[in-house]
Amino acid sequence: MSKSENKRPLISLLNPKSPVTEAYRSIRTNIDFSSLDNKVQVIMSTSATPGEGKSTTISNLAVVYAQSDKKVVLIDADLRKPTMHHTFKLSNRHGLSSLLTRQVDLANAVQDTAVSNLSVITSGPIPPNPSEMVASGRMSALIEELRDQFDIVLIDTPPMLAVTDAQIIATKSDGVVLVLDSGRVKKDMALKVQEQLNQVNAKILGVVLNNVKKKNGSGYYYYEYS
Repeated sequence: MSKSENKRPLISLLNPKSPVTEAYRSIRTNIDFSSLDNKVQVIMSTSATPGEGKSTTISNLAVVYAQSDKKVVLIDADLRKPTMHHTFKLSNRHGLSSLLTRQVDLANAVQDTAVSNLSVITSGPIPPNPSEMVASGRMSALIEELRDQFDIVLIDTPPMLAVTDAQIIATKSDGVVLVLDSGRVKKDMALKVQEQLNQVNAKILGVVLNNVKKKNGSGYYYYEYS
């Protein structure tokens, strides 16, 4: 297995009985009950900075949603440092950037995965203008089209404090899952991310905390939902 393939293992697929997988199921349940009055169908993940686990979180969340008999599509909208084609071992010849520039149609951009009920739209070739592409009317139209075809639409986005892409995509989503590394992100950084999301009236569905130390000091929780 190559280094890139081993970077983000799908533990929810490899070890469905593990405590970490159960944590992902808990996130799924919390999202489902987070807004009983308004349907939450398009969900994006982001973080404050790179390397906090947002892509790992959204990938495993996609798996547990698919395992609950939901028809799921996962979009790699991190058009700067995409990872989903590595995680799911898919071709990245065509993808989101190809769709937005009308080089391919939706049917040719959506790829099936080894997980039943789960499809992926990879990033496609990295474009010179990612922010403008995700802000386009074509991106909005694509998301609306996917709403009609899938039960759940999940979107992986770049870190909030790095570029504006995530803030833009938040305006097109029903809710945001914010992934933070408890040992890395300072309070002021987390508050800045919250402020940026509030500026576009984004709904924060919850915060996933990575590397949360157990009270007895014997180890670390991988994920905590709040």
